[in-house]
Amino acid sequence: MAKKKERKKKVEETTEEIEIQKEEVKSPPSMEELLAAEKDKNLRLFAEFENFRKRTARERIELFSTANIDIMTALLPVLDNFERSIIANNYSDEDGPVLIFKQLKSELEKKGLKEIEDPIGKELDTEFHEAITNIKAPSKKLKGKIVDTVEKGYILGEKVIRYAKVVVGN
Repeated sequence: MAKKKERKKKVEETTEEIEIQKEEVKSPPSMEELLAAEKDKNLRLFAEFENFRKRTARERIELFSTANIDIMTALLPVLDNFERSIIANNYSDEDGPVLIFKQLKSELEKKGLKEIEDPIGKELDTEFHEAITNIKAPSKKLKGKIVDTVEKGYILGEKVIRYAKVVVGN
């Protein structure tokens, strides 16, 4: 009989809990709750849109700054050969090839191409230089520093498109 009373009591408690839950479920949300939910939804949507807008703007800027990378990398050997030809033939500053070379270089600089500054005598910086060989340093002052530049390096915008190939002294 005691077990029957315990079961009956548990059933009544469970039934009461279910009725309370039904009442909570059935009661519609108040206007303040609906307004708060809509404000939160609107705020999240706005934040998501702002993130999307910023991301696409960043991607667009990056695309414009590196859109010329293929043509620039193709023109770098031409630029190098042009410079070698001028040096080999001892052209003066008034000669045609020198003027054309300067004009070409000027136009490329307008498009964002920059030459990495001459690294001779400076420490090796792997962000801009590629060490292709080591030689015995001609002086103690040049030990561990760049002794010669084999090929110039170039930067397009903020990105290195060709590392300067250098010789480091031991």
